[in-house]
Amino acid sequence: MDFKNITIGRLVDEVASRHPETDALVYVDRGLRMSYREFREECRNVARGLMSQGVRKGDHVGVWATNRPEWVILQFAAARIGAVLITINTQYRPFELEYILRQSDVKLLVLSDGFKDISYPGTLFEICPEVRDATGGRFRSEKFPHLRTVVHIGEKRFSWMLNWEEMKGMAGKTPLPELEREEASCDPEDVIVIMYTSGTTGFPKGAMLRHRNLVANAANIADCMNLTPLDRMCIPVPFFHCFGCVLGTLACVTRGSTMVPVETFTPAAVLGAITRERCTALHGVPTMFIAELDELAKSPAEYDLSSMRTGIMAGSPCPIEVMRAVMDRMYAKEITITYGLTEASPGITMTRVDDPIELRVTTVGRPMPETEVRIVDPETRKELPAGTQGELATRGYLVMKGYYKMPEATGQVIDADGWLYTGDLAVRNDLGYYKITGRAKDMIIRGGENIYPREIEEFLYTHSKVLDVQVVGVPSAKYGEEVTACIRLRPGVEATKEEIIDYCKGKIARYKIPKYVFFMDEFPSTASGKIQKYKLQEAMTGALGLTDLKSIQTA
Repeated sequence: MDFKNITIGRLVDEVASRHPETDALVYVDRGLRMSYREFREECRNVARGLMSQGVRKGDHVGVWATNRPEWVILQFAAARIGAVLITINTQYRPFELEYILRQSDVKLLVLSDGFKDISYPGTLFEICPEVRDATGGRFRSEKFPHLRTVVHIGEKRFSWMLNWEEMKGMAGKTPLPELEREEASCDPEDVIVIMYTSGTTGFPKGAMLRHRNLVANAANIADCMNLTPLDRMCIPVPFFHCFGCVLGTLACVTRGSTMVPVETFTPAAVLGAITRERCTALHGVPTMFIAELDELAKSPAEYDLSSMRTGIMAGSPCPIEVMRAVMDRMYAKEITITYGLTEASPGITMTRVDDPIELRVTTVGRPMPETEVRIVDPETRKELPAGTQGELATRGYLVMKGYYKMPEATGQVIDADGWLYTGDLAVRNDLGYYKITGRAKDMIIRGGENIYPREIEEFLYTHSKVLDVQVVGVPSAKYGEEVTACIRLRPGVEATKEEIIDYCKGKIARYKIPKYVFFMDEFPSTASGKIQKYKLQEAMTGALGLTDLKSIQTA
């Protein structure tokens, strides 16, 4: 199969024809089991349901939900008709949701009840009161001029939202020939997903990813893991990240493997799913694997992981001892590490299942198939030799089309020759394997979540006592990094750490709330007045008595 020249809809058709009775999607806790033949039909029905609501090729469909079955179906259903999926972080609060909905031009929003203490309907009410007057999910809003329809996932019924099952039941309003025409109009070069990622300036940017970007990258990921139709992958990582919906669901589909998602992560749920479904692969960030190892140690008799073979550990620093424990105690002898970023669809480099163990635990592997990688001087962008630290750049099918409605930001990271500059510092060894050594960007990565400091700074500026604020990351053995806010208060006022943290609660995502707060009279700066964040970071790390973890391998 030519994965660089196939749409996601055609991919599902091809796989369903080759492996019609193979399990495609299994949810242990829901008793759901769907073959590839059934999966294809479900995606087609939901695609027709979307069309009944006026969704057509190029329209933007937002999804705000945990790893529910509907998320997976929507991912492939929207792609069938060329609708662009806008993935929304499950932990977003009003401040972030409003920005994403406005910037992305979402036309139809699919949401579930919520996540932890966040009510998704309540959050939407808060930023868009007009939605209360919706009929059958349809309404109009001056603040969100593109948003027309809200669809609810779940058993509850709301008068102002169209229920998922109701929308699916409207498939009959879209004749099959109309669906087929829409499918036929799709091209591998079409943008099919806009995934928001943090950067170094401004608010999150929407990386526009094509069929070709995603399908080929997922297929290469599957190749590096040696996935086959006999593999069954447990997927507890969030779908709104590339880790979940590309390295996870889409990689499985390219090989006809079985997707076994975990809706909300708990170590017991993951180990239980592996045991019951005889999973052979597992994805996760290091903190997930650490929790799973702890659970396994507490109740070893409850779980049988002998079916395990491979998986991906990525998203934040991968401690060597954790990798070894996963290989030994979880039987994942062929566990891999992937390095990448959303703008690269996402995989750039990856270890292979047959790489020597030392390379698998100390590097992020070598370039993915059909991927160019080079190390350049961050200032001149001239290529550097092996053994020299510089910025990692990549080129090939995997590079995004650009940032949605942000041509200047796009031009800052993609040059005229098609090279994407990652902002990550790396070194290539003589064998062609890469080690990530730091970040040229000031992005914070906490437990696999990319956190953009400027976004938190803009929010903290709204506090009446804050005169100036700088947000940096400090080392954390558990999460890789923790958010630290350095604040200059307005003259004549006082504040406490607790006051600042309480101000953040319920207004920005939990993982963005600073763990540490320092009050300062001034910030270190250059002669020209530019704040030196790296000096702030060093000072805070020292003040907290923390060890610098930046030398730990990052994935």
